[in-house]
Amino acid sequence: MVATKTITDTAVETVVTPELTGKKKRVGILGGTFNPPHMGHLMIAEQVGTQLGLDKVLFMPDNIPPHVDHKAAINGYRRLKMLQLAIADNSLFATEDIELHRGGISYTVDTIKELRRLHPDTDYYFIIGGDMVEYLPKWREPEQLMRMVQLVGVKRPGYEVTTPYPVLWVDTPMLDISSSIIRAKVKQGQSIRYLVPNAVEEYIREKGLYQ
Repeated sequence: MVATKTITDTAVETVVTPELTGKKKRVGILGGTFNPPHMGHLMIAEQVGTQLGLDKVLFMPDNIPPHVDHKAAINGYRRLKMLQLAIADNSLFATEDIELHRGGISYTVDTIKELRRLHPDTDYYFIIGGDMVEYLPKWREPEQLMRMVQLVGVKRPGYEVTTPYPVLWVDTPMLDISSSIIRAKVKQGQSIRYLVPNAVEEYIREKGLYQ
């Protein structure tokens, strides 16, 4: 183990840092629009984080998704606030707002480059659904992305688990919940209880979102 020594007025203190020990943190990232975040997101993050023994799982809202079928999303910081409410009771979870701060279109390869520069003591595990695995060839610079991060695939019904890319597959329960279904239910005045955490439901109602 490598350590640095700091001389103080009274003693010589040994300070050990993650970068010097050679042991890196293992952090998962679940990116998305989270418009709004729901129980399916939380379940996936919990299953991947615990099955892989990750130190943290970060929920990272995008600014503008790079997909062709752009989704009309509410203000990014309201989506971030809902995430913070949703994960408040789970110490494994945290949020990452780097894409909201950067602005523009949120390309994953650019985000991972920046995160690795800011946190060289961390190995990242980028979590994607089985549907997105099929789109990997259309991502920006997918080969470079594979060299910087471990992709973790979450199996989805109707999608293949075969891919030429080095994807680590994780089995999770299948929850047929989507943000679009939740938005539609809110607009129609229907209940979204048990689809989203209680705090998120209260925030949506308080702010009049998705009406």
